[in-house]
Amino acid sequence: MLTLRGKPLAVPILQGGMGVGVSMGGLAGAVAACGALGCISTADAGYNEPDFSSNPQGANLRALKKEIEKAKRLANGAGLVAVNAMVATRQYADAVKAAVAAGADAVISGAGLPMELPGLVEGSETAIAPIVSSARAAKLILRRWASRFGRTADFVVIEGSQAGGHLGFDEADLLAGKCETLDEILPGVLAEVKPYEEKFGHPIPVFVAGGVFTGADMAHYMEMGAAGVQIATRFIATHECDASQGYKDVLLEAKAEDVRIIHSPVGMPGRALNTPLVQKLAQGLRFPPKHCSACITTCEPAKIPYCITHALIEAVRGNREEGLFFCGANVGRVNRMMSVRELIDEILAERRAALGLTNEV
Repeated sequence: MLTLRGKPLAVPILQGGMGVGVSMGGLAGAVAACGALGCISTADAGYNEPDFSSNPQGANLRALKKEIEKAKRLANGAGLVAVNAMVATRQYADAVKAAVAAGADAVISGAGLPMELPGLVEGSETAIAPIVSSARAAKLILRRWASRFGRTADFVVIEGSQAGGHLGFDEADLLAGKCETLDEILPGVLAEVKPYEEKFGHPIPVFVAGGVFTGADMAHYMEMGAAGVQIATRFIATHECDASQGYKDVLLEAKAEDVRIIHSPVGMPGRALNTPLVQKLAQGLRFPPKHCSACITTCEPAKIPYCITHALIEAVRGNREEGLFFCGANVGRVNRMMSVRELIDEILAERRAALGLTNEV
Protein backbone atom coordinates (compact mmCIF):
# COMPACT_ATOMS: atom_id res chain seq x y z
CA MET A 1 0.00 0.00 0.00
CA LEU A 2 1.13 3.54 -0.76
CA THR A 3 2.31 5.50 2.28
CA LEU A 4 3.05 9.20 2.75
CA ARG A 5 5.53 9.71 5.59
CA GLY A 6 4.52 6.35 6.99
CA LYS A 7 0.79 7.08 6.81
CA PRO A 8 -1.19 4.67 4.61
CA LEU A 9 -3.15 5.93 1.62
CA ALA A 10 -5.35 3.08 0.44
CA VAL A 11 -6.77 5.00 -2.52
CA PRO A 12 -4.16 6.90 -4.60
CA ILE A 13 -6.41 9.88 -5.26
CA LEU A 14 -5.80 13.38 -3.91
CA GLN A 15 -8.66 15.85 -3.83
CA GLY A 16 -7.23 19.18 -4.92
CA GLY A 17 -7.44 22.14 -2.57
CA MET A 18 -9.93 24.78 -3.74
CA GLY A 19 -10.41 28.17 -2.12
CA VAL A 20 -12.08 30.26 -0.99
CA GLY A 21 -14.38 27.93 0.94
CA VAL A 22 -14.89 25.32 -1.79
CA SER A 23 -12.87 22.53 -0.19
CA MET A 24 -13.23 22.72 3.55
CA GLY A 25 -13.74 20.12 6.26
CA GLY A 26 -16.91 18.65 4.78
CA LEU A 27 -15.44 17.71 1.41
CA ALA A 28 -11.98 16.81 2.73
CA GLY A 29 -13.46 14.58 5.43
CA ALA A 30 -15.74 12.77 2.98
CA VAL A 31 -12.81 12.10 0.63
CA ALA A 32 -10.59 10.86 3.46
CA ALA A 33 -13.39 8.59 4.69
CA CYS A 34 -13.09 6.76 1.36
CA GLY A 35 -9.40 6.05 1.99
CA ALA A 36 -8.14 8.86 -0.26
CA LEU A 37 -6.56 12.22 0.64
CA GLY A 38 -8.93 15.10 1.31
CA CYS A 39 -7.56 18.64 1.15
CA ILE A 40 -8.67 21.87 2.82
CA SER A 41 -7.68 25.19 1.26
CA THR A 42 -6.10 27.60 3.75
CA ALA A 43 -7.01 30.58 1.52
CA ASP A 44 -9.29 32.81 3.63
CA ALA A 45 -10.64 29.78 5.47
CA GLY A 46 -12.37 32.13 7.89
CA TYR A 47 -14.44 34.00 5.30
CA ASN A 48 -17.65 32.95 7.05
CA GLU A 49 -16.49 33.81 10.56
CA PRO A 50 -18.38 36.75 12.10
CA ASP A 51 -15.18 38.74 12.68
CA PHE A 52 -13.61 38.10 9.26
CA SER A 53 -13.89 41.76 8.19
CA SER A 54 -12.33 43.14 11.35
CA ASN A 55 -9.88 40.32 12.12
CA PRO A 56 -9.24 38.26 8.97
CA GLN A 57 -5.98 36.75 10.17
CA GLY A 58 -7.44 35.52 13.44
CA ALA A 59 -10.63 34.33 11.77
CA ASN A 60 -8.68 32.37 9.16
CA LEU A 61 -6.51 30.49 11.65
CA ARG A 62 -9.43 29.75 13.95
CA ALA A 63 -11.56 28.44 11.07
CA LEU A 64 -8.68 26.39 9.66
CA LYS A 65 -8.31 24.55 12.96
CA LYS A 66 -12.05 23.88 13.12
CA GLU A 67 -12.16 22.61 9.53
CA ILE A 68 -9.22 20.23 10.04
CA GLU A 69 -10.86 18.87 13.19
CA LYS A 70 -14.13 18.45 11.30
CA ALA A 71 -12.44 16.60 8.44
CA LYS A 72 -10.60 14.31 10.85
CA ARG A 73 -13.86 13.53 12.62
CA LEU A 74 -15.63 12.69 9.36
CA ALA A 75 -12.69 10.61 8.14
CA ASN A 76 -12.98 8.45 11.26
CA GLY A 77 -9.44 7.13 10.99
CA ALA A 78 -9.50 6.44 7.24
CA GLY A 79 -7.49 8.20 4.53
CA LEU A 80 -5.54 11.39 5.10
CA VAL A 81 -6.45 15.04 5.69
CA ALA A 82 -4.18 17.66 4.13
CA VAL A 83 -4.17 21.41 3.59
CA ASN A 84 -3.29 23.35 0.49
CA ALA A 85 -1.26 26.46 1.37
CA MET A 86 -0.47 29.15 -1.21
CA VAL A 87 3.04 30.59 -0.97
CA ALA A 88 1.71 33.90 -2.33
CA THR A 89 -0.47 34.55 0.71
CA ARG A 90 0.68 36.78 3.57
CA GLN A 91 -0.53 34.23 6.10
CA TYR A 92 1.36 31.35 4.50
CA ALA A 93 3.74 30.56 7.37
CA ASP A 94 1.12 31.01 10.09
CA ALA A 95 -1.41 28.89 8.19
CA VAL A 96 1.07 26.04 7.75
CA LYS A 97 2.02 26.12 11.43
CA ALA A 98 -1.64 26.21 12.45
CA ALA A 99 -2.42 23.24 10.21
CA VAL A 100 0.43 21.24 11.72
CA ALA A 101 -0.71 22.10 15.25
CA ALA A 102 -4.27 21.04 14.36
CA GLY A 103 -3.07 17.61 13.19
CA ALA A 104 -3.09 17.89 9.40
CA ASP A 105 -1.48 14.80 7.87
CA ALA A 106 0.11 16.76 5.02
CA VAL A 107 0.77 20.23 3.65
CA ILE A 108 0.62 20.63 -0.13
CA SER A 109 2.06 23.95 -1.27
CA GLY A 110 2.06 25.90 -4.52
CA ALA A 111 1.26 29.33 -6.05
CA GLY A 112 4.97 30.04 -5.79
CA LEU A 113 7.96 27.88 -4.90
CA PRO A 114 7.67 26.62 -1.28
CA MET A 115 11.40 26.89 -0.58
CA GLU A 116 11.03 27.31 3.20
CA LEU A 117 8.25 24.78 3.82
CA PRO A 118 10.36 22.17 5.68
CA GLY A 119 11.28 24.73 8.32
CA LEU A 120 7.61 25.45 9.00
CA VAL A 121 6.80 21.81 9.84
CA GLU A 122 10.05 21.00 11.66
CA GLY A 123 9.63 18.63 14.55
CA SER A 124 6.30 17.26 13.31
CA GLU A 125 5.28 14.15 11.41
CA THR A 126 3.33 16.19 8.87
CA ALA A 127 4.12 15.18 5.28
CA ILE A 128 5.07 17.93 2.84
CA ALA A 129 4.64 18.15 -0.91
CA PRO A 130 5.41 20.89 -3.43
CA ILE A 131 3.15 21.58 -6.39
CA VAL A 132 5.28 21.90 -9.52
CA SER A 133 4.59 22.50 -13.19
CA SER A 134 8.00 21.55 -14.54
CA ALA A 135 10.99 19.32 -13.84
CA ARG A 136 13.05 22.46 -13.32
CA ALA A 137 10.82 23.62 -10.46
CA ALA A 138 11.03 20.18 -8.85
CA LYS A 139 14.83 20.28 -9.14
CA LEU A 140 15.10 23.72 -7.51
CA ILE A 141 12.81 22.84 -4.61
CA LEU A 142 14.26 19.42 -3.86
CA ARG A 143 17.82 20.74 -4.00
CA ARG A 144 16.95 23.56 -1.61
CA TRP A 145 15.15 21.29 0.85
CA ALA A 146 18.04 18.83 0.91
CA SER A 147 20.83 21.40 1.30
CA ARG A 148 19.09 23.76 3.74
CA PHE A 149 16.94 21.42 5.80
CA GLY A 150 18.37 17.94 5.28
CA ARG A 151 14.95 16.77 4.17
CA THR A 152 13.14 15.91 0.99
CA ALA A 153 9.54 15.84 -0.19
CA ASP A 154 7.23 13.11 1.06
CA PHE A 155 5.41 13.32 -2.26
CA VAL A 156 5.18 15.67 -5.24
CA VAL A 157 2.16 16.99 -7.14
CA ILE A 158 2.57 17.94 -10.80
CA GLU A 159 -0.10 20.43 -11.84
CA GLY A 160 -0.48 20.58 -15.60
CA SER A 161 -1.73 23.41 -17.76
CA GLN A 162 -5.30 22.07 -17.90
CA ALA A 163 -5.87 22.64 -14.18
CA GLY A 164 -8.26 25.16 -12.68
CA GLY A 165 -7.39 28.13 -10.52
CA HIS A 166 -3.90 29.62 -10.47
CA LEU A 167 -1.49 28.11 -12.97
CA GLY A 168 2.29 27.84 -12.95
CA PHE A 169 2.69 28.54 -16.66
CA ASP A 170 3.35 31.58 -18.80
CA GLU A 171 0.11 33.33 -19.69
CA ALA A 172 1.08 33.73 -23.36
CA ASP A 173 1.89 30.02 -23.63
CA LEU A 174 -1.46 29.12 -22.04
CA LEU A 175 -3.36 31.32 -24.48
CA ALA A 176 -1.40 29.91 -27.41
CA GLY A 177 -1.70 26.30 -26.24
CA LYS A 178 2.08 25.90 -26.17
CA CYS A 179 2.54 24.54 -22.64
CA GLU A 180 4.19 21.19 -21.97
CA THR A 181 1.68 18.40 -21.43
CA LEU A 182 1.54 16.16 -18.37
CA ASP A 183 2.88 13.34 -20.54
CA GLU A 184 5.92 15.50 -21.24
CA ILE A 185 6.40 16.83 -17.70
CA LEU A 186 6.00 13.58 -15.74
CA PRO A 187 9.15 11.74 -16.94
CA GLY A 188 11.32 14.75 -16.13
CA VAL A 189 9.93 15.10 -12.61
CA LEU A 190 10.33 11.36 -11.98
CA ALA A 191 13.98 11.69 -13.03
CA GLU A 192 14.52 14.63 -10.65
CA VAL A 193 12.92 12.76 -7.77
CA LYS A 194 14.97 9.57 -8.13
CA PRO A 195 18.31 10.81 -6.67
CA TYR A 196 16.52 12.10 -3.58
CA GLU A 197 14.71 8.79 -3.11
CA GLU A 198 18.12 7.14 -3.05
CA LYS A 199 19.69 9.80 -0.83
CA PHE A 200 16.94 9.78 1.80
CA GLY A 201 16.04 6.10 1.55
CA HIS A 202 12.33 6.33 0.89
CA PRO A 203 10.00 6.59 -2.12
CA ILE A 204 8.76 10.02 -3.21
CA PRO A 205 5.41 9.31 -4.90
CA VAL A 206 4.51 11.66 -7.73
CA PHE A 207 0.87 12.55 -8.39
CA VAL A 208 -0.40 14.26 -11.54
CA ALA A 209 -3.15 16.87 -11.74
CA GLY A 210 -4.71 19.15 -14.32
CA GLY A 211 -6.87 17.52 -16.96
CA VAL A 212 -7.20 14.18 -15.14
CA PHE A 213 -10.88 13.30 -15.40
CA THR A 214 -11.50 9.55 -15.69
CA GLY A 215 -10.13 6.34 -14.28
CA ALA A 216 -8.68 5.66 -17.72
CA ASP A 217 -6.65 8.88 -17.35
CA MET A 218 -5.53 7.65 -13.95
CA ALA A 219 -4.47 4.30 -15.40
CA HIS A 220 -2.50 6.02 -18.16
CA TYR A 221 -0.42 8.15 -15.81
CA MET A 222 0.13 5.36 -13.31
CA GLU A 223 1.44 3.19 -16.11
CA MET A 224 3.89 6.03 -16.87
CA GLY A 225 5.16 5.92 -13.29
CA ALA A 226 2.85 8.24 -11.34
CA ALA A 227 1.75 6.98 -7.93
CA GLY A 228 -1.73 8.39 -8.40
CA VAL A 229 -3.69 11.48 -9.41
CA GLN A 230 -5.09 14.69 -8.01
CA ILE A 231 -8.60 15.74 -9.06
CA ALA A 232 -10.35 18.96 -8.09
CA THR A 233 -13.16 20.26 -10.34
CA ARG A 234 -15.08 16.97 -10.36
CA PHE A 235 -15.30 17.07 -6.57
CA ILE A 236 -17.20 20.37 -6.71
CA ALA A 237 -20.24 18.57 -8.15
CA THR A 238 -20.57 16.38 -5.07
CA HIS A 239 -23.15 16.65 -2.33
CA GLU A 240 -20.41 16.97 0.29
CA CYS A 241 -18.56 19.87 -1.36
CA ASP A 242 -18.60 22.88 0.97
CA ALA A 243 -19.56 25.39 -1.75
CA SER A 244 -23.18 26.49 -2.13
CA GLN A 245 -25.47 24.71 -4.55
CA GLY A 246 -25.50 27.93 -6.56
CA TYR A 247 -21.76 27.55 -7.14
CA LYS A 248 -22.21 23.93 -8.15
CA ASP A 249 -25.03 24.82 -10.54
CA VAL A 250 -22.81 27.34 -12.36
CA LEU A 251 -20.24 24.61 -13.00
CA LEU A 252 -22.86 22.02 -13.94
CA GLU A 253 -24.26 24.39 -16.57
CA ALA A 254 -20.84 25.30 -17.98
CA LYS A 255 -19.71 24.31 -21.47
CA ALA A 256 -16.16 23.91 -22.71
CA GLU A 257 -16.41 27.19 -24.62
CA ASP A 258 -17.20 29.07 -21.40
CA VAL A 259 -13.66 28.62 -20.02
CA ARG A 260 -11.20 31.54 -20.05
CA ILE A 261 -7.60 32.22 -19.05
CA ILE A 262 -7.65 35.22 -16.72
CA HIS A 263 -5.00 37.29 -14.98
CA SER A 264 -5.26 37.14 -11.21
CA PRO A 265 -4.28 39.86 -8.72
CA VAL A 266 -2.05 37.13 -7.26
CA GLY A 267 0.19 37.85 -10.25
CA MET A 268 -0.44 34.53 -11.98
CA PRO A 269 -2.71 33.41 -14.79
CA GLY A 270 -5.72 31.32 -13.88
CA ARG A 271 -8.51 29.32 -15.47
CA ALA A 272 -12.08 30.37 -14.74
CA LEU A 273 -15.54 30.55 -16.26
CA ASN A 274 -16.55 33.47 -18.46
CA THR A 275 -19.06 34.90 -15.98
CA PRO A 276 -20.23 38.55 -15.92
CA LEU A 277 -17.26 39.61 -13.76
CA VAL A 278 -14.75 38.11 -16.19
CA GLN A 279 -16.57 39.68 -19.13
CA LYS A 280 -16.51 43.13 -17.52
CA LEU A 281 -12.82 42.81 -16.68
CA ALA A 282 -12.13 41.90 -20.32
CA GLN A 283 -13.80 45.20 -21.27
CA GLY A 284 -11.31 47.06 -19.09
CA LEU A 285 -13.65 47.82 -16.21
CA ARG A 286 -12.24 48.06 -12.70
CA PHE A 287 -13.82 47.14 -9.38
CA PRO A 288 -11.74 48.75 -6.62
CA PRO A 289 -11.60 46.77 -3.37
CA LYS A 290 -14.05 48.01 -0.74
CA HIS A 291 -12.17 46.26 2.02
CA CYS A 292 -8.67 44.74 2.10
CA SER A 293 -7.88 41.64 4.17
CA ALA A 294 -4.18 41.81 3.18
CA CYS A 295 -4.34 38.28 1.81
CA ILE A 296 -1.76 38.36 -1.02
CA THR A 297 1.86 39.48 -0.67
CA THR A 298 2.06 41.03 -4.14
CA CYS A 299 -1.35 42.72 -4.15
CA GLU A 300 -1.54 46.50 -4.56
CA PRO A 301 -5.13 47.46 -3.68
CA ALA A 302 -4.85 50.86 -5.39
CA LYS A 303 -3.94 49.25 -8.72
CA ILE A 304 -5.61 45.84 -8.98
CA PRO A 305 -8.68 45.59 -11.26
CA TYR A 306 -10.65 43.62 -8.67
CA CYS A 307 -10.31 41.97 -5.25
CA ILE A 308 -9.82 38.25 -5.69
CA THR A 309 -10.89 37.50 -2.12
CA HIS A 310 -14.24 39.25 -2.65
CA ALA A 311 -14.72 37.58 -6.04
CA LEU A 312 -14.02 34.09 -4.71
CA ILE A 313 -16.24 34.58 -1.66
CA GLU A 314 -19.10 35.74 -3.86
CA ALA A 315 -18.56 32.70 -6.09
CA VAL A 316 -18.65 30.17 -3.26
CA ARG A 317 -21.93 31.78 -2.16
CA GLY A 318 -23.35 31.36 -5.68
CA ASN A 319 -23.29 35.01 -6.82
CA ARG A 320 -23.06 34.68 -10.60
CA GLU A 321 -22.68 38.43 -11.21
CA GLU A 322 -19.75 39.19 -8.89
CA GLY A 323 -18.16 35.79 -8.40
CA LEU A 324 -14.97 34.39 -9.91
CA PHE A 325 -15.57 30.71 -10.65
CA PHE A 326 -12.28 28.85 -11.01
CA CYS A 327 -12.49 25.54 -12.88
CA GLY A 328 -10.44 22.97 -14.75
CA ALA A 329 -10.40 22.66 -18.55
CA ASN A 330 -12.75 19.66 -18.37
CA VAL A 331 -15.54 21.50 -16.57
CA GLY A 332 -17.83 21.03 -19.58
CA ARG A 333 -17.78 17.28 -18.89
CA VAL A 334 -19.12 17.72 -15.35
CA ASN A 335 -22.87 17.30 -15.78
CA ARG A 336 -24.39 15.63 -12.71
CA MET A 337 -24.31 15.69 -8.94
CA MET A 338 -23.07 12.64 -7.09
CA SER A 339 -21.66 11.68 -3.72
CA VAL A 340 -17.93 11.62 -3.02
CA ARG A 341 -18.13 7.85 -2.59
CA GLU A 342 -19.87 7.43 -5.95
CA LEU A 343 -17.27 9.58 -7.69
CA ILE A 344 -14.28 7.75 -6.22
CA ASP A 345 -15.85 4.35 -6.88
CA GLU A 346 -16.53 5.36 -10.49
CA ILE A 347 -12.95 6.51 -11.06
CA LEU A 348 -11.50 3.35 -9.51
CA ALA A 349 -13.83 1.10 -11.53
CA GLU A 350 -12.80 2.90 -14.74
CA ARG A 351 -9.15 2.45 -13.83
CA ARG A 352 -9.60 -1.27 -13.20
CA ALA A 353 -11.41 -1.63 -16.52
CA ALA A 354 -8.65 0.24 -18.37
CA LEU A 355 -6.00 -2.03 -16.85
CA GLY A 356 -8.05 -5.22 -17.15
CA LEU A 357 -7.96 -5.73 -13.38
CA THR A 358 -10.58 -7.34 -11.18
CA ASN A 359 -10.71 -5.86 -7.66
CA GLU A 360 -7.38 -4.16 -7.01
CA VAL A 361 -7.27 -0.44 -6.11
